[in-house]
Amino acid sequence: MEVLVKEDLEASAQTVWELVRGFGDIMKWSTGGAIESVSVAGDGIGAVRTIGLAGGARLQERLEAYDESGRTFSYSFVGDLLLPVDDYYATMKIVDTGPQQCRVEWGSTFAPRGIADAQAGAMIEGIYQGGIGGIKQVLSKG
Repeated sequence: MEVLVKEDLEASAQTVWELVRGFGDIMKWSTGGAIESVSVAGDGIGAVRTIGLAGGARLQERLEAYDESGRTFSYSFVGDLLLPVDDYYATMKIVDTGPQQCRVEWGSTFAPRGIADAQAGAMIEGIYQGGIGGIKQVLSKG
């Protein structure tokens, strides 16, 4: 199945890209305290980031594609899967829509594991909406 969240932001695409482009920099824009730590092993395509979550759980993601000029990167889950999905492949893209405007497009394909499609879709969509909300919060602080 596929989930895609698109949201327009009042900031230049380059400003938003500078915030999100670093694979290990997710704590710069993740808000709400769910992420407690981030480490990255390796560089470039194939690098694996380990995200330490509140409560001690860990999530690992591998950088699968990266395009600086296109302001996009893709990643997949590796290691122990915390979320009830298989074959997860996500892409975040920052699209220039005007001088001080852009659109964040964050989507993925995956196969729900042990839960209904609608439940899996809502869960992933909520993660993306929360992440974009964090980006907006950081931008609003200037």
